[in-house]
Amino acid sequence: MKKAILAVSMFLFVAAAQAQTPAAPASSAAAVDNKNAADFKFDVEEYNFGSIKQGDKVTYDFNFVNTGKDPLIITEAHGSCGCTVPSYPKEPIAKSAKGTIHVEFNSTGKMGMQDKTITITSNAKSGQKVLHLKGNVEAPEKPAETK
Repeated sequence: MKKAILAVSMFLFVAAAQAQTPAAPASSAAAVDNKNAADFKFDVEEYNFGSIKQGDKVTYDFNFVNTGKDPLIITEAHGSCGCTVPSYPKEPIAKSAKGTIHVEFNSTGKMGMQDKTITITSNAKSGQKVLHLKGNVEAPEKPAETK
């Protein structure tokens, strides 16, 4: 009797496990289905600042337009390290309105070729957007020796 109950229980457990279907993430499905969803159109997605001396700071404004019909809401923007600090509009960006992601890169302690990324999280139908700030950081000039 115990074996029969155990067998039926196992059968029901396996049947219940097979009946489960994974749910699609609500955010991605809504963004794909919404033809009016907000979206980015950046003038430039990669800025090359050239060569700078170690310790110099570089700032750049990544300009964009909301090409969707719904307001664009940026919830987060972060740099790939503490040396790259973005600031972004906190208010919704209306249809066809322009916005700016301001980025400051501090080259203190950096050397050689740099490719810093800025990841933007928003309600845009294209999902997260990654911007690049690239360039070369050269060694600072050594002070002239005095005799």
